[in-house]
Amino acid sequence: MQRLNNKICVVTGAARGIGRAIAARFHAEGGTVILTDIDISAGTEAADAIGCRFERLDVADEADWARLAARAPVADVVVNNAGITGFEQGIVAHDPEHAALEDWRAVHRVNLDGTFLGCRYAIGAMKAAGSGSIINLSSRSGMVGIPGAAAYAASKAAIRNHSKTVALYCAQQGWRIRCNSIHPAAILTPMWEPMLGTGPDREARMAAFVADTPLRRFGMPEEVAAVATMLALDEATYITGAELQVDGGLLAGSAAAPG
Repeated sequence: MQRLNNKICVVTGAARGIGRAIAARFHAEGGTVILTDIDISAGTEAADAIGCRFERLDVADEADWARLAARAPVADVVVNNAGITGFEQGIVAHDPEHAALEDWRAVHRVNLDGTFLGCRYAIGAMKAAGSGSIINLSSRSGMVGIPGAAAYAASKAAIRNHSKTVALYCAQQGWRIRCNSIHPAAILTPMWEPMLGTGPDREARMAAFVADTPLRRFGMPEEVAAVATMLALDEATYITGAELQVDGGLLAGSAAAPG
């Protein structure tokens, strides 16, 4: 059963990882998917592999969003997934004492400004019909402090809060436009590869990263995509302003090791 038939779905940062998995799942559910990314080559490859449309989009660029609005003026589902950690070009200081203001702003520009602009686009693309689903990718890091990644954690916390603000605003206008946030923890995406490596100690490194996770494993992008799909469906129309954790039980509290 294709449950997203006749729905136009925009997914940002969807060339790889969680975004790509969401785009693929939406397409499999019958959605008309617009896959967006700043990386034209990877985005085009992903769209061709899935069988959907690609649009180049820098989520931090207001003019790019205006171009998308002209090319895709109507949407039923918008997933604001695009984001960066701040470590894409190598290890730099991101703790509260040593982080450079330029590096702090670069992370917020993509993560927070990009989500703000994406929500604004979504409202404009949905309000004529008076309904739709906005899904923002926050993080487990948006719910707890992360000393070595202050900008990332702060930006994801702001996304968590802004999602609630958007939900309340849309309800206030009398629209059936919902906004919710998803909070993944350790999901096995290409972002992790530099830290895991390909050597004989890869499995040990993976185990160490999820040692505190009750389910004792990494999550998979498809598991996040399943939650996004649920939020996109018409069956979920009473869920708004909510936050859903996809973290293997990490934020539930302490857990004893399996017996």
